[in-house]
Amino acid sequence: MFTNFSPNMLKTYEKCSQKFYLKYAKKLSMPVDEEIFYVGKNVHALASYYLRGENIDKMEKGLSDIEQKYWKYLKNMKYIGYETMHTEYLLTVKLDDVYFGGRIDALVKDNDKYYILDYKTGKIPDNAVYDFQTMIYLLAVSEFYKTNNVAFVYIDLKRQKEVVIDLTESLKPEYKVRLLKTADMINNLSFRKISDECVCEYKLVCY
Repeated sequence: MFTNFSPNMLKTYEKCSQKFYLKYAKKLSMPVDEEIFYVGKNVHALASYYLRGENIDKMEKGLSDIEQKYWKYLKNMKYIGYETMHTEYLLTVKLDDVYFGGRIDALVKDNDKYYILDYKTGKIPDNAVYDFQTMIYLLAVSEFYKTNNVAFVYIDLKRQKEVVIDLTESLKPEYKVRLLKTADMINNLSFRKISDECVCEYKLVCY
């Protein structure tokens, strides 16, 4: 039985229960091509150092053209000028007897409002309001700081746009129900292969 869930765990289950079973229940690790993640990792690291007030002059000079483009857009956003609370920070929220948590890119504050920043070099979720990452992090920050004055900000570096989701009184109970329902489904699921069209890294061991 699972009692701890990350956004990636829930997203994996939502996409394919068999992949969830192989990756998290059977703990099978499959090789993936990490080259596509290098740009995102470099920009995340740079932003973290910058928000902590460290000197990044040498790091900036070593950026590739695409990294320079992404970093210039991010650095000039208003959120980067707000008070830094945390960067690359682990947050957890307990709902009933289940823990949900993960690592946020950054948490900043402007006056009495908190902003959770998430930098994307890929695509922002289609329904960002109900993305597992959105729900978990908004509830976690709200619980930790005892406030509903919290927003989640998806920053699309590639397309240079942002999506902001404000936590509301109506969303909080809905988020809790959705998260606990998904956790319950996982813990009561008979895992089976969903499709013969699988193209993920687990294809060769899927059964």
